[in-house]
Amino acid sequence: MKKPFSILFILLFVFGCNKKPTETNSLDTTAIKDSLPSWNNGKSKQAILDFVTKTTTHGSPDFIPEADRIAVFDNDGTLWSEQPMYFQLAYAIDFIKKEAPNHPEWAGKEPYKSLLAGDLAGVMKGGEKALIQLVMASHAGMDSEAFTKSVEDWLATSVHPKTGKPYNQMIFQPMVELLDLLRGKGYKTFIVSGGGIDFMRVWAEKAYGIPPYQVIGSSIKAKYEVVEGNPTISKLAELNFIDDGAGKPVGIFQHIGKRPVFAAGNSDGDYQMLEYTTTGAGPRFGLIVHHTDSVREYAYDRGSPIGKLEKGLDDAQKFNWLIVDMKTDWNNIYPD
Repeated sequence: MKKPFSILFILLFVFGCNKKPTETNSLDTTAIKDSLPSWNNGKSKQAILDFVTKTTTHGSPDFIPEADRIAVFDNDGTLWSEQPMYFQLAYAIDFIKKEAPNHPEWAGKEPYKSLLAGDLAGVMKGGEKALIQLVMASHAGMDSEAFTKSVEDWLATSVHPKTGKPYNQMIFQPMVELLDLLRGKGYKTFIVSGGGIDFMRVWAEKAYGIPPYQVIGSSIKAKYEVVEGNPTISKLAELNFIDDGAGKPVGIFQHIGKRPVFAAGNSDGDYQMLEYTTTGAGPRFGLIVHHTDSVREYAYDRGSPIGKLEKGLDDAQKFNWLIVDMKTDWNNIYPD
């Protein structure tokens, strides 16, 4: 008579122990309510907690298998600041000033001429083409190891003009907490940014916990060659891919191979990524970081030459995107 009970006990033990740690038994956000301490209690925080809970709770009608829990994040203006200029542009400017004695031809050629004269307004007149030219100049001719060392040295010595913080400390603590929460619930987190892929891969893992192979960005061409017996990847002054606007869904498709279920951005350059993510089947989440805090960070949107946010604001309700108000939703901006 005892044998059936023994078998039943074993079955219960086995199936009970096989429950995944990222799954819970009920739609209850209590277990993760303290996961976002830099977020003020309110609609934005609760919307995030509700989505994470319902998509990772076994038995929920909105449950998403762990293999499909893909979350993508823009970088500039979403995970770290981007004013008064993109940080990679600041790196490129410092690099060109440092290297100018080795390139006398730059003195009479735009946009280098304006840059070396301290005329950033003149540089900006050249538009996107001029900025790409400067960024490519800060890459080209170096092998991958030399470029990594150059970025590391710059991060170790350069500080933001407003805060005096090193650039890699200008990351948004609330978003770092969100990344941690998602990964803790079985999500894979990717950067999908218009910034340079090689530039971001130098520091993204330490800053956000996102490894280099989960970083997607704009790139220049490269080639493999053996230099003095050493196999080397050399960077070329030729544009390869712009990971911005409509390029972001393409980058996601080519690098990840799955449509994300969670996307976060801050500008109209992220519009297509948010649209691509949130129009898929099943539960979806789109988040826009709205820069509204001129005291602790910056306040800008529609008229800004950097991080312009207009179409995203206009269509957020249409797509049910969450607009995160930096001033009211975040009680902290940068890590302490």
